[in-house]
Amino acid sequence: MRILNRAVAALAVALFALVGLAGTASAHNQLVSSNPADRASLETGPTTVELTFDQPVQSGDRLNSVVVVGPDGVGQWQDGKAAVRGNTVSVPVRPLGPAGDYRIGYSIVSADGHPVRGDLQFTLTKAGTGTPGPAAETAAGAAAGAGEDSDGVPVWVWIAGAVALLGAGIVLAMRVGGSAT
Repeated sequence: MRILNRAVAALAVALFALVGLAGTASAHNQLVSSNPADRASLETGPTTVELTFDQPVQSGDRLNSVVVVGPDGVGQWQDGKAAVRGNTVSVPVRPLGPAGDYRIGYSIVSADGHPVRGDLQFTLTKAGTGTPGPAAETAAGAAAGAGEDSDGVPVWVWIAGAVALLGAGIVLAMRVGGSAT
């Protein structure tokens, strides 16, 4: 019976080490690059915004949006809907107007089905002659939700629950095994 108790204890230590040393699992897409780059200073405005992610983005007209908000915080400068090509999401941009900080807000659907939101900024150093376009319905959600990430339940909650269940199982096994001797 001692051998069984030692085997159960060794198994418990191995499982706790495996679970305790595991990194967080995150299958959500991560932004890896953008054009224009975050915090870039540009003399002329871009004609397109391109966001490149580490995994393919789910495609669909109503799933993904990119907005370009001007220095006034209201005017929107994107010119159409976001287009998805593999792991790249792009949107055409109208000719920009006033010099200042522009914000790019995005909301995409990750490869695992979760929404991923974020924002970037660039500075236009020389004023252009353009005017903002009408606010797009799908873009409003990206602008309002930029910087948020609704991932659901964090991974650590699942790991803590698994450890608690495993611990309870080991204690039960040791009690049952201990009463058999």
